[in-house]
Amino acid sequence: MMNSDVLIIGAGLAGLSCARTLESCGISYLLLEASDTVGGRVRTDHVNGFLLDRGFQVFSTAYPEANRILDYPSLKLNHFAPGAVIRLKGKWHRILDPFRRPFSAIQTLLSPIGTISDKFLMAKFRHWALSDTISELFSRQERSTLHYLQDLGFSANMINRFFRPFLGGVFLDSELNTSSRMAEFIFRMFASGSTSLPAEGMGAIPQQICSFLPPKKIRTQAKVTSIHDTTVTLESGESLSPHAIVMATEGTAAKQLIPSLKPPPYHSVTCLYFAAPEPPFVGPYLLLNGEGVGPINNLCVLSQVAPTYSPTTQELLSVSVLNPKDQSEPTLEAQVRSQLLKWFGTQAKDWQHLHTSTIRAAQPRQVVPFPNPQAFQPHLQNGMFVCGDYCTTGTIDGALFSGHRTAENVRDWLER
Repeated sequence: MMNSDVLIIGAGLAGLSCARTLESCGISYLLLEASDTVGGRVRTDHVNGFLLDRGFQVFSTAYPEANRILDYPSLKLNHFAPGAVIRLKGKWHRILDPFRRPFSAIQTLLSPIGTISDKFLMAKFRHWALSDTISELFSRQERSTLHYLQDLGFSANMINRFFRPFLGGVFLDSELNTSSRMAEFIFRMFASGSTSLPAEGMGAIPQQICSFLPPKKIRTQAKVTSIHDTTVTLESGESLSPHAIVMATEGTAAKQLIPSLKPPPYHSVTCLYFAAPEPPFVGPYLLLNGEGVGPINNLCVLSQVAPTYSPTTQELLSVSVLNPKDQSEPTLEAQVRSQLLKWFGTQAKDWQHLHTSTIRAAQPRQVVPFPNPQAFQPHLQNGMFVCGDYCTTGTIDGALFSGHRTAENVRDWLER
C-alpha cells in the first residue's frame, strides 16, 4: 500500500514534468522508473571522457514549454549555426538562414542546392510557419510534408537535397509522410530559436527537472509488471494502490500495461559515435547527405558545437542512420565507415568507433490526421491518466507539455 495520491509510471521527460507540476500543487505522488536513472530516451552516457547522448538529439530554445520550466543559463547551451551543410556531387555546400546570417545570403542564393526560386520560397515558408498562434498552426489544413512542400512550389532538387535529409532527420522519416502541421511547427522552432546542445549533454535536461523533486519521491529500478483497476504491481511483488495513476512511459511500453491504448507506431534510428584526432569539418554545423546514397542521413562533429562533449585532444562525431535494417553492428559500421572514407578521405580509416546505439522506439510517427496537441485529453477513465510525446508532439517540448497538462488534469480530478 502507499500514502501518495498519485503514482507516476515512467521518469522520462513527461513523467518528470508531471511530477514537477504535482509538486508545485502540493499533491503527494511517487515517481517510478524501471531503469537505473531518470530521463527515458533523453539520457547521456559518459564513455572515456566523451558525452554520448542516446542517439543524436538537439534542443530548441524556442520550445514554449521548455522556456517556461527550464533554467537555460544553467544548461550552458551551445548553439549550432542556423542552417546546414549539404553533401552534393562530391562537395559540401553551406545553406544558412539569411535572416540570421545576412552576410551568407549571396553564398546561399548561389548554391546548387535548389533553384533561386526555392531560396525565395524558403522566406515564404518561414513567414507562414511564424504566422498565427501555435494552436492555430495545428488547426490548419494538413497533408503530408512531401505534398505540402510540393504544393508550396519547391523543386524536386530542393526537396531531395535539403528537406528530405533535414526534416527526414528531424522526424526520422525520410519519406516525409509526417503531417505538414509538424513540419510548420518544427520550422517555426528553428526560425525563432537556437538549436542547441547543453554543455553536459542532453541528459542535463531531465536531470535539471529532477533536481527540483525530493529524492524520496523517486524510485528507480522499480519496474511495473501489471495494472489492475487501481492496483499497480511491481516486479518485486510489491503492490501499490494510489488514487490516480499516470502512465508516462513511451507508447509501446504503455500499451503493454494498458492494452486498450492505441499509440502510433514508432520510427527507429541508429547512431554511431566516432573519435577523431582532428575535425573532418570545422564549425558548429549539421551535415546532411544531399546525395541520397549510402546509409548516412546526417552527421555532426558534436565537439565543434559543444567542446565539453569530448576530451580536449579529440573530436566527437555522431552519425545517424534512419530506420536501420536488421543487420549486425559490425556490418553497419563497415558500411558507414566506407561512406565516411568517400566523404573525408583516408583520415576516416583510423577514427575510433566508440559506440553504436539503436533506439527502436525513437520517435512516434506523426502522420495525417494529426490532432491539435493543445486539445490533448489525458484522462482515460477512473483515475487512469496518460502522457508522453506520442500524446502531443514527438518533441522534447511535447513530452514536457503533456506531463504538465496531465498533472493539471489530475489535480482537477482529485479536487472534484
